[in-house]
Amino acid sequence: MNKLLIVGTVAFDAIETPFGKTDKILGGAGTYIGLSASNFNLQSAIVSVVGDDFPQEYIDLLRDRNIDVSGLEIVKGGKTFFWSGKYHNDLNSRDTLATELNVLADFQPKVPQNFKNADVVMLGNLHPIVQSSVLDQMEVKPKLVVLDTMNFWMDCALEDLLNVIKRIDVITINDEEARQLSGEYSLVKAAAKIQSMGPKYVVIKKGEHGALIFHEKEVFFAPALPLEEVFDPTGAGDTFAGGFAGFITQSENVSFENMKTAIIHGSNLASFCVEKFGTERMIGLSKEEVNARLKQFKSLTQFDIALS
Repeated sequence: MNKLLIVGTVAFDAIETPFGKTDKILGGAGTYIGLSASNFNLQSAIVSVVGDDFPQEYIDLLRDRNIDVSGLEIVKGGKTFFWSGKYHNDLNSRDTLATELNVLADFQPKVPQNFKNADVVMLGNLHPIVQSSVLDQMEVKPKLVVLDTMNFWMDCALEDLLNVIKRIDVITINDEEARQLSGEYSLVKAAAKIQSMGPKYVVIKKGEHGALIFHEKEVFFAPALPLEEVFDPTGAGDTFAGGFAGFITQSENVSFENMKTAIIHGSNLASFCVEKFGTERMIGLSKEEVNARLKQFKSLTQFDIALS
């Protein structure tokens, strides 16, 4: 089986939406990416850090999904990264109530020896220096490196971010972040400018409005499935990235045509993530549910038209 290396936070979240609130629950970009990618036929490993307050049952849960956790450092006496947020009524905007870096503040990733030759590397949203240090540890050049980032790093670590962007193949960001990084309002112009920074492919996530992928002069759009209920959007972008990277890893194909299919898989899995709080929906997800919804995606986007 092909190997996917995932780098990202494994954390606690406390979430409030118009539909309810939670105490501390399992969260973190690395967790969502890993759970999403586990729906594909591959070997995956998460590189991250937690404190010894992190429950063994959560580690077992990741192992049960065939995720290698040998790169998950447990700091004795340390506390796990914690984020708390409250979503507004439209669920598109939120207020961060608390961010406690804890053990993440001194995180120095250590890639497991048997994943230093991973086919695909998925760099979740972390400090760009941490992302770069992972690439430095790879003994074989990956077939594809995917990077996710956010406006926070553009504000406070832009030079480091631009340095790691030069080394990657695919960047996944939302439309607001694409505009900030490029200085362009048009997403077409923004994608072209970002491609000139290094990445061959630019994926722009638009939440409930789907996702775009740009490569040279080509562009492809994947819609988001219209859902009756959106309960909690936390982790949807990471779930999308995990589906994208997972499909690419399984298929061994890094062509633009295959990436079109990959963003459909990413959108499909993200549509499940938002249906319950946190990771709850992804943990209980079955292959039958995934395949049935893929058929819905196909019918949503497929049509015949007569051209004269």
